Amino acid sequence: MSSDTSAERVLGTTGVARREVGSRESVAANIAWWDADSDDYHRRHGDFLGVSDFMWCPESLREEDARLLGDVSGRDVLEIGCGSAPCARWLTEQGARVVGLDLSGGMLRYAAAANTATDTHPALVRANAERLPFASESFDIACSAFGAVPFVADVGAVFREVARVLRPGGTWTFAVNHPMRWMFPDDPGPDGLVVTGSYFDRTPYVEVDDDGTPTYVEHHRTLGDYVRALHEAGLTLFDLIEPEWPEGHTREWGQWSPLRGERFPGTAIFRCHR
Repeated sequence: MSSDTSAERVLGTTGVARREVGSRESVAANIAWWDADSDDYHRRHGDFLGVSDFMWCPESLREEDARLLGDVSGRDVLEIGCGSAPCARWLTEQGARVVGLDLSGGMLRYAAAANTATDTHPALVRANAERLPFASESFDIACSAFGAVPFVADVGAVFREVARVLRPGGTWTFAVNHPMRWMFPDDPGPDGLVVTGSYFDRTPYVEVDDDGTPTYVEHHRTLGDYVRALHEAGLTLFDLIEPEWPEGHTREWGQWSPLRGERFPGTAIFRCHR
């Protein structure tokens, strides 16, 4: 969920609403949010994410170590919700043919600048993950590290699109907030250890301006919701990773912290194949 940044001031965010939000409002709010927040986001997190590094989650799980995607050399890879594309550049350096997709022009501006600075050039595409602009069976691998999936109203549409663009046997691996985190306040300290909400409440978290127009939207699904949506899309879940907080890792990122991380998971990584 968002934090107090200049994006809230630019967008005129004045409060929080818990209400249903459809695809159109979610798309509009998240384009506006990530465009407005891109500068602050990279000031806060750029050093952790790196320019060419594949970090799956705030628990500091790297693809270089985990190898959740397997050997990517010579493979066609789609990163959904690539942001400034450090993961896409790392994959390119491993010999993959990579396309990075994002909804936000502001984030892709950072991606293009970093491509030029590093002379590493994954393709960059601006599009909505609910309607991927690619031919069927175009990719061997699709992945997402906290990109797109938590922010779309219709996660089933995303999964169906992923299944469509994957070749038979292709894999889809994505990281999201662990669904159980929805029960707790968005607080890395002691107050964030107390359950205040229902795990089963799927009502989106929405920040709004004075007119009630959404300026930020995040959607919640339970573990079961994800499993069912994957199955209905024709994807098979073969692994679910809940990274533990690593010893000696002291960095806080939003709600993630050593205090919370040693007690319950903050991230869920789903590994699937078509």
